Amino acid sequence: MCDTCGCSSGQDEFTLHTLSKEEPHNHEHHHHANEHHDHIQANKKVIPVETDILAKNNLLAERNRGFFEAKKIIAINLVSSPGSGKTTLLERLILVLKTTHQIYVIEGDQQTMSDAKRIEATGVKVVQINTGSGCHLDAHMVNHAVKALEPEDNSILLIENVGNLVCPALFDLGEEKRIVIASTTEGEDKPLKYPNIFQSANLCVLNKIDLLPYLDFDLTVFKENLQKVKPGMPLIELSAKSGEGLTKLIEYLESLLVL
Repeated sequence: MCDTCGCSSGQDEFTLHTLSKEEPHNHEHHHHANEHHDHIQANKKVIPVETDILAKNNLLAERNRGFFEAKKIIAINLVSSPGSGKTTLLERLILVLKTTHQIYVIEGDQQTMSDAKRIEATGVKVVQINTGSGCHLDAHMVNHAVKALEPEDNSILLIENVGNLVCPALFDLGEEKRIVIASTTEGEDKPLKYPNIFQSANLCVLNKIDLLPYLDFDLTVFKENLQKVKPGMPLIELSAKSGEGLTKLIEYLESLLVL
């Protein structure tokens, strides 16, 4: 079990699934650290273990980042709570971006391949990472997924993290930008309740604005709370379902490209 966040993600095992037009094949990676953790717990050295875990992750994240920079790959880490509409938003983004750019996707979920199959239907190459009891992706998982994807130079890598507003804030994946997605169905107090994830992000997207007329959601209060947590944080309001505001996010992503 990981002493950093209390999950087993990246410490015990994760499963990598590749989806392609060819015969599918699975890669299972098992990482056992039980003996080491038992020893640490017995000596009650919790803080050094946490530091060591994050240090190792950050080192590999820098290696990922170096790989992306060398190949001019724009890696985007999408984080949110479950049900925010990340996958629907990804589908809409891909259908627009793939007409002019090579797109690759890493899907993170504890179980199932349902999201990866939805992304595969858009015609892009996707890898599913199932974290089991783990609550986030880490740089090690992304490294393996990228090796399976074999992305081309000058491409876009979209990473859909596990639905969680806590642990993904701690783990750098080597991404160019981190986008946190909130939705109008979640309440305007999300930035105050989960400040770390918003502070670690470069952009906030507020999804499901088409539902504003039907919800008790105060958009002004949400904006104020966002600025309290991270002053100057840019915000894009959109609806992944209707497409309203999607152009602004497309323009933001394209502004990052060096093609």
